[in-house]
Amino acid sequence: MTKAFVFPGQGSQTVGMGQALAEAYPEAQAVFMAVDDALEQKLSDLMWNGPEDELTLTENAQPALMAVSIATMRVLEARGLVLAEAASHVAGHSLGEYSALTAAGALRLEDTARLLRLRGQAMQRAVPVGVGAMAALLGVDFDAVAAIADEATNSDEICAAANDNANGQVVISGHAAAVARACDLAKERGAKRAMELPVSAPFHCALMQPAADEMQAALAETEISEPVVPVIANVVAKAVSDADAIRDLLTQQITGSVRWRESMIWAADNGVTELVEIGSGKVLTGMAKRIDSRLSAQALNNADDIDGFLA
Repeated sequence: MTKAFVFPGQGSQTVGMGQALAEAYPEAQAVFMAVDDALEQKLSDLMWNGPEDELTLTENAQPALMAVSIATMRVLEARGLVLAEAASHVAGHSLGEYSALTAAGALRLEDTARLLRLRGQAMQRAVPVGVGAMAALLGVDFDAVAAIADEATNSDEICAAANDNANGQVVISGHAAAVARACDLAKERGAKRAMELPVSAPFHCALMQPAADEMQAALAETEISEPVVPVIANVVAKAVSDADAIRDLLTQQITGSVRWRESMIWAADNGVTELVEIGSGKVLTGMAKRIDSRLSAQALNNADDIDGFLA
């Protein structure tokens, strides 16, 4: 079986995540300490003890989720796993792309922590709270959602298809009123559900351009190496290895759609048969079979998962 390692995005955070790993494995503890030092904040304490509303803040959730993913990778590596031998590709959902790049050696852990802190802050700064919204539309395909989003857009307010997660699971983003119009249209056209998401900003749409500008400047000053295995990038839904291309795509990702469904189909078309989800939760594992029946998936969330996988 050919594996791809995949890394979760925002929404997979929970209070307590990573604590058992840190207590069981010194390699994991070292990752959390390095992230704390890079951010000059005891993020690990917030992750393990809450409060949940503070952990959920974008500027905290993004580096925290990355830290859990990389801690898990370091535990695997300390027990003999070599990524270039174990997997043909890596991929990550939105912020998870930064985790994937760090796992594959393209970014340094400390740089990634600082980039994700800035990314979260810049995304929050880009649009005042309450101006934007995101909603999940279930039971409608991506092309239909894109058409609905276009119809809900007017000269003053935009709506865009932001995340193509799986068959019949698409997230829209934009001005709150335009997102509400799109939800009504989707229900009229047979959507099973249209539900607003509890997010603080409208990610992955043109309203995020100020954040993209901030990230472009930060990424220009960040050293990026060629990853040890190619990264399937969100915005192009295919593999890239060139450092300059990665830098450019990370900037585009802020305003561009997360083409996760297409990315996983590309992986299956290119020989991947198994996804290994590294980090908090099992969201990507749950979506795998719905995307493509050729893909099996497993999530590595704890010591038992890790031991079973290595065995």
